[in-house]
Amino acid sequence: MPTHELNKALIAKLDEFAAAGRLKGNEAVVRAVVPPGAGRGRRYLLEGEGNKPFLRMNSNNYLGLSFRPEVIAAGEEAVRELGAGPGAVRFISGTTAAHTDLERRLAQFHDREATMLFSSAYAAVMGVLPPLVSDATAVLSDALNHNCIINAIALARPAEKRVYRHLDMGHLEAGLAEARLTCTRAIIVTDGIFSMRGDHAPLEEIMALARRYDANFAENVVVVVDDSHGVGAFGTTGRGTEEYTGSQAPDVLVATLGKAFGVNGGYVAAPETIIRYLRETSPFYIYSNPITPGEAAAALEAIELVDGPLGASLLGHLRAMTQRFKAALVALGLETLPGEHPVVPLMLRDSARTSALVAHLRRAGILATGLNYPVVPKGEEEIRFQISADHTEADIDDVVEALRAFGGMR
Repeated sequence: MPTHELNKALIAKLDEFAAAGRLKGNEAVVRAVVPPGAGRGRRYLLEGEGNKPFLRMNSNNYLGLSFRPEVIAAGEEAVRELGAGPGAVRFISGTTAAHTDLERRLAQFHDREATMLFSSAYAAVMGVLPPLVSDATAVLSDALNHNCIINAIALARPAEKRVYRHLDMGHLEAGLAEARLTCTRAIIVTDGIFSMRGDHAPLEEIMALARRYDANFAENVVVVVDDSHGVGAFGTTGRGTEEYTGSQAPDVLVATLGKAFGVNGGYVAAPETIIRYLRETSPFYIYSNPITPGEAAAALEAIELVDGPLGASLLGHLRAMTQRFKAALVALGLETLPGEHPVVPLMLRDSARTSALVAHLRRAGILATGLNYPVVPKGEEEIRFQISADHTEADIDDVVEALRAFGGMR
């Protein structure tokens, strides 16, 4: 069938995206990795850039575990023993010992009754929220929650959706007070770490509100937290936002294996009954292949590393590099936001300056992500830097020097 009329419509949409500054364009393709040396961390060679090395300041690989030989070896061994792919969805024949071993270890790591793997954290959120939403459920969501939460709520079609102002506990409480009059179940859902800004949810206050209003809902107030940017990278031992805030454990925790743990996949940790129910009702789990046995084994090794002396050392170095970079931004008279997470926003509050600085950094061999309107509201334009335990002091200083050399900062 011809698609020329469809093509015209799609091209018009792409032109709209470009005019609005929403077009992502061509992806940077990594063709080789240059090992660390001479006091500097890894550099990356990109297609179309010859042998020019680039420093990545926009990677979720917060602890550098994707390059650890122990993690790679564990994945390779599982591939040899169990094959390159699962060969089926889990309820047919796609479950291997690598998957169940990983689920047990994750439950232990988070001190939860059970966990359940998904192909990604995005799939986990999409697969967890809708089955937990009844026709008498109110969902209360932070205004800056990730796209996966927004789409999961839309898919769930709750009786009430209430979006509270970012981190505004008074607004959240008002929503709970109103929802108790009409709904039998409430679900509070929030990011642990907000990925655009690096700030964190006040989980101790959210859990206190949930406890206070729980008796007003016949089927409880349930707290769901997506801490994909927190787990492994935040808190003294990498347990994420709940550890950092000292909060009671949220009822349902979603996280990823593809950021600080350096591999791939997502998971949910919750009471055993919730996990059993989700295994029977979540289409993103039931009808989709799991991560590969190799990925599961590599993730298991990564968790062991995080939970041991190496993890403590990497987390300490990550905190030190984050503090060094933030202090340098302040010394340059630049604006960032408070917080200790390795997502460090440089607030430029102007689209043209943001785009120009991203281009300047790329010319200097530094990859960083600019966020312009309408991805962020006008006046909130920023560059999101992401610090990694792979970074050295010299790496941080290289970025600072590139920022200092840019003429349009003030």
